[in-house]
Amino acid sequence: MTREYIVDVAGVPESPSPISNAVVVGNTCWISGQLSVGPGGYIPGTAREEAEIAFGHVFRIAEAAGFSPSDIVYVDLAFADLDDLPQVNALYATLFAPGHRPARTVYQAARLPFGGKVKVQAIAARE
Repeated sequence: MTREYIVDVAGVPESPSPISNAVVVGNTCWISGQLSVGPGGYIPGTAREEAEIAFGHVFRIAEAAGFSPSDIVYVDLAFADLDDLPQVNALYATLFAPGHRPARTVYQAARLPFGGKVKVQAIAARE
């Protein structure tokens, strides 16, 4: 089975780490953790604002790999402070089409890169 490494994606800043934004194997796309970053680096904001930027990156990466938000089957959310979950849940409820409910893991991390509040990673799959 071949692997496709998705590295350069328009609108997603290049990672300072030697990683791919995503790896596609067959009909599955593993999207690396995304933070609230832009061309100038980390963009601080509320957890909801940071999650909105991170999810934007996830969706752009999925599309660059040939997937759509409706193909996302799993989301992993890491928080610097789990008390921010309600505001991110409010955003999350608006991101996917009605009835599309990806599986999800939520946890608090001791520390996120750049001092971020939220990190989002995802898996997309299609038949």
